[in-house]
Amino acid sequence: MTETTLKTVGVIVKPDHDEAWKTACELADWLDARGLELIGRPRVPADGEGAKCDIDAVDDATFSEKCDLIVVLGGDGTMISTARLVGDSDALVLGINYGSLGYLTDFRIEEMFPALEAIFNGEYEIDRRVMLHAEHWRGEEMLASGRVLNDVVINKAALARIIEIDVNLDGLFVNSFRADGLIVSTPTGSTAYNLSAGGPIIYPSMNAVVLTPICPFTLTNRPIVIPDDAMIELRLRQENEGVVLTLDGQIGYTMAKDDCVRIRKSRTTFNLVQPPNRNYFDVLRNKLKWGR
Repeated sequence: MTETTLKTVGVIVKPDHDEAWKTACELADWLDARGLELIGRPRVPADGEGAKCDIDAVDDATFSEKCDLIVVLGGDGTMISTARLVGDSDALVLGINYGSLGYLTDFRIEEMFPALEAIFNGEYEIDRRVMLHAEHWRGEEMLASGRVLNDVVINKAALARIIEIDVNLDGLFVNSFRADGLIVSTPTGSTAYNLSAGGPIIYPSMNAVVLTPICPFTLTNRPIVIPDDAMIELRLRQENEGVVLTLDGQIGYTMAKDDCVRIRKSRTTFNLVQPPNRNYFDVLRNKLKWGR
C-alpha cells in the first residue's frame, strides 16, 4: 500500500477515555491537512463530554469496507474488538497504546504521527496475525459465529461441576477432556488466558494453534500444539448448567449438552503495523518482566 492508494483512515477510540478522544481530534486535523478522510464507529462523546471534533460516524459494515488504515487509540481490549470489525478487509492496523498491557498496541502516543508519515511513504512492515473463525451449533442449527484474534474458550460457571469436552481434529478423535474448561488459542492469544492456564507462548508468525485444558481433572492432560489449518470440533458431553462459550473474552453464548463448536483458520488476517525499533522479544521482556 502506498500514499496514492491510502485514501480513508478509520479511528477506533477506547470508550470513555478523554485523552484518547483528544488524540483522535488531533488526528482528524492532521489528516484533513493532507486531504485524507477520517471516519469512526458511531461512538462519539455525548454533548458536554470529552473532546469534540469532526469525525464522520459510520456503521460497522461501512467502516470495514472503506478503511485502508485503522488507527486504534486504546489497549489490547480495544484492539481485540477491532479484529472482529475488520471483516474481509485487508486494512492496516496501527495500535496506539492507551491501555495497561499493550501486547498489541505497540506504538507510544508520541510515535503516532511519525508512524503515519512512514506508512504514507510506504516505509513499514506488516505483522499478519492469524485469526480463527468459530461456529456454535446445536443439532443442525448454527446459533452463532464469529472471528477471534486471541481465543475460543469453553468454561464453566463458578459453581458448575467439572465439564467433559470431546475434541476432534480433522475428523480424528483426540481426547475427552474433563476439566474446568478448554482454551483454543492463536499465537497472538498465547500470552493471554492460555498463558495463565499453563499453556506455551507461541511466536506470532507460527502456523499453529494450542489447545489448553483449564484445571484438568487428569494432570496428564497437557496443552497440545496443532497446525492452524486443522478443523477443530469441540462437543459438550453432558448437561451442565452454566457452561459458556466465549469469543475473545468479549462475547459469550450459553451451551447445552451435545452442542458443538467448530473452529477453523479465518481467511482474514489481522494486519498490524510493526514499530521499526522493537521486536516481539522486547515486548515479552517488558510485559512479562523477564529478568527483573
